[in-house]
Amino acid sequence: MSTTGLPRLPSPDRAAALRTALLAAGFTADGLLDLLGAPAYAALARSETVPALRATRGDGPLASLVRLFLLQRPVPYDRAAAALPVEEALADGWVRRSGDEVHAVVDVRPYGGPDGEDWFIVSDLGCAVGGAGGIGSREEGVVLGVGGASTTLAGITVRTPVGSALDVGTGSGIQALHAAQHATRVTATDVNPRALDFTRLTLALSGAPEAELLAGSLFEPVGGATYDLIVSNPPFVISPGARLTYRDGGMGGDDLCRALVQQAGDRLNPGGYAQFLANWQHVDGEDWHDRLRSWVPKGCDAWIVQRDVQDVTQYAELWLRDAGDHRDDPEAYARRYEAWLEEFEARRTRSVGFGWITLRRTDAEVPSIVVEEWPHSVEQPLGDTVRAHFARQDYLRAHDDAALLEGHFRLVEEVVQEQVGAPGAEDPEHVVLRQNRGMRRATKVDTVGAGFAGVCDGSLSAGRILDAIAHLVEEDPVVLRDRTPEAIRLLVEQGFLEPAESVEPAKP
Repeated sequence: MSTTGLPRLPSPDRAAALRTALLAAGFTADGLLDLLGAPAYAALARSETVPALRATRGDGPLASLVRLFLLQRPVPYDRAAAALPVEEALADGWVRRSGDEVHAVVDVRPYGGPDGEDWFIVSDLGCAVGGAGGIGSREEGVVLGVGGASTTLAGITVRTPVGSALDVGTGSGIQALHAAQHATRVTATDVNPRALDFTRLTLALSGAPEAELLAGSLFEPVGGATYDLIVSNPPFVISPGARLTYRDGGMGGDDLCRALVQQAGDRLNPGGYAQFLANWQHVDGEDWHDRLRSWVPKGCDAWIVQRDVQDVTQYAELWLRDAGDHRDDPEAYARRYEAWLEEFEARRTRSVGFGWITLRRTDAEVPSIVVEEWPHSVEQPLGDTVRAHFARQDYLRAHDDAALLEGHFRLVEEVVQEQVGAPGAEDPEHVVLRQNRGMRRATKVDTVGAGFAGVCDGSLSAGRILDAIAHLVEEDPVVLRDRTPEAIRLLVEQGFLEPAESVEPAKP
């Protein structure tokens, strides 16, 4: 693996003292927002640095740290000394001195934890979202910081206390950092040894427990060990070759993501979750739903959500620009672009999907495998929503139609009802149930469905409610009981109704 041009990484030995200094200066997510203001803070996330440079013209410690670590600008030695234990930072390799100026060696980015924790993500310079240089690095061993994909995965991960967690392809360590808050033992792996060093720095500077760090591809480093939680934001980009370790899988097509999902089943403890981000091919002559169902390992339930689809030209352009190829000689860019299209044509790939894959080890005789497309807005974090989804699958699997009619249900608290129709009309054209949180689903229901959902408060069984509705609408109650369970199942599966009794899944 080439690391030509990449700096020697710092030592974490005195990270606790550096952390104390950063916190004392207010170098936190909240502190950045206060110093920069919302417009400059948002601009920095778009890699626009001019507003942040203007906001850090002062000589306070926080302004110096922002310029040093986020904007990659040198600061005078005396200002660096006022902001951090500079001699120790120089000795440990966090910064370097050139004359009377101090330069950062790595990107140190404040990151707010889910419960208000002040964490720091350490990565290569210019390789965090909002970094002054953007990503665009050609170094094979480069390690990125926090991006949209990593925060998405952190948000959808189930956060129940567990004994063991595994982060496959840890990068700069953000998933391992999150897992360390609720797992007794954390293992992190990466094919890039520098990534493991960055994870060690991220954990140390964030005041988190140490993790077991193992070098190797996919599950090879952990052998036959099993875990209660597995997470991975893998190098999922489908590209010709393995040019950039941090993003290109190095296997043909979407084989890396498929292998990761298929091999996860044997590494999960009963009741355990495996959660991934992935790309997958849409292949001529194949249904993409079926393609992904075939990935699900035996003994696991699965929930697979496609969040976006790009045709092959959009996809190629996105990742060519990510690598900065558009800034090259136009002919070289054209050759690379053509290589991507030739690869897709050879694999009969017309588009590429992106989304989330969650597995839960249940060993159920009849697994629940839900594959759906949901490009609409959601409300993060979704960890509790994911856990509730699998709890509902357990409930529905254990209740046939007769048991469902004996069950008691409640309308989920955040669900609202909308009636759509012409002004002044006696009856609405249709009724919509809408979730205001989580997946923010909406579903159209008929008069019976709306009436049923509206009176579900847990006090009456579903069958008794339907009998009352049948009387009101003058319909045969036997016929209504016979045709309604399917609709009840859908409302429960999608989270509009919940059983009045607890449906918590077994904890790993």
